[in-house]
Amino acid sequence: MEFLSYLISGLSLGSVYAIIALGYTMVYGIAKMLNFAHGDVIMVGGYVSYIAMARAGLPGWLSVIIAMAVCTLLGVVIEGLAYRPLRSATSLAVLITAIGVSYFLQNAALLIWGANFKTYPSLISGTLKLSLGEDRQLSIPYVAMLTVVVCILIMVGLTLFTSKTKMGKAMRACSEDKGAAQLMGINVNKTISVTFAIGSALAAVAGVLLCSSFPTLKPTTGSMPGIKAFTAAVFGGIGSIPGAFLGGLLLGIIESFAKAYISTQLANTIVFAVLIVVLLVRPAGLLGKYVPEKV
Repeated sequence: MEFLSYLISGLSLGSVYAIIALGYTMVYGIAKMLNFAHGDVIMVGGYVSYIAMARAGLPGWLSVIIAMAVCTLLGVVIEGLAYRPLRSATSLAVLITAIGVSYFLQNAALLIWGANFKTYPSLISGTLKLSLGEDRQLSIPYVAMLTVVVCILIMVGLTLFTSKTKMGKAMRACSEDKGAAQLMGINVNKTISVTFAIGSALAAVAGVLLCSSFPTLKPTTGSMPGIKAFTAAVFGGIGSIPGAFLGGLLLGIIESFAKAYISTQLANTIVFAVLIVVLLVRPAGLLGKYVPEKV
């Protein structure tokens, strides 16, 4: 019984990681850059939805839409102001800029909303109770079920979007070769901006689901989940949408079982140790493909 409870908890947490990792892998797959400010966009989405529900009294579904709209705009602004001027810069310059944007968002949140914890109102309350016989019951929180379903829908939607739509095909072309894509008439800057917009909208959804499961909100809320989601993206194969999905779920399950059966304090250590072992065996990740660099 306890095993099933921990498994459900791991799937719920892993689904949040997977949604965040999908945003990471979208940006990396198309723009070939690591947006380490992604975790802080999660935090902004959490605060926006919190204000919409707790202060303005709006329903949960509307707060999610508002958070997605704000984070989408934020993602486009970040890309246009911070990353677009560095399109031809070195990877190190882009990485330092991403870290700077991350700290800027954290400190801006600190100034606007303060350092005190906010208690996040649950997006959906209640539990589903399943009887397994012999007076044993399995309780599944509705928010956990919602998180898993939303994650699956997002993964399927992104897969169909990138494979069936004109913009999705443009993204794949930019991922292969930006220069050739531009020669074929694809607006590379617009394509990358749309990628950031989608990734930031996903961050808003992840922020709402994360705060609904763990109802504590502060300016650093997105930092550790962002790092773990990046780990999940690398674990599954960064640049691969199914890989980010699989990596997120596995990471959540590993963390849940590590906390339950080994040690709460060592859970993060175990998660990152598993990542190291996997990368030693498969450097490209579980579903990633090794692409030799042409010189």
